[in-house]
Amino acid sequence: MKRNKKREYQSSELVKSFARIYGFEDKLIAFEIKDFLEEYLDESLFREIKSVNIEDQKVIIKINSPLLKHDFQLRKSFYLKKFQDKFGIEKFNDLQIL
Repeated sequence: MKRNKKREYQSSELVKSFARIYGFEDKLIAFEIKDFLEEYLDESLFREIKSVNIEDQKVIIKINSPLLKHDFQLRKSFYLKKFQDKFGIEKFNDLQIL
C-alpha cells in the first residue's frame, strides 16, 4: 500500500506558486491569453499578433495588421469580457490594442 506524500504537487500548481512568489504571474496569464487567441482566431490572423502583455491590470495586445487591429478595437468589450470570464474580473479592467 503506497502512501501519498503530504507535499505532492502537480507541476502546474508548482509553476503558479513560483510565479506568484517571484512576481511574474501576469506573464503566465498573458501566455494563457495568447493561447486562447490562438484557439479562437484563424491561423493567419493569429500570426498578426505580435505580443500580449499585462501591465497595471491592462491587457496590452500588439497587432501588426491594421485590419485586425481595427476589428479588435471594435470588439474590445467582447474580448475584455472573455478574458475576465476566463481569468477573473479582478485581474483586468481594460484592454489596449496597439
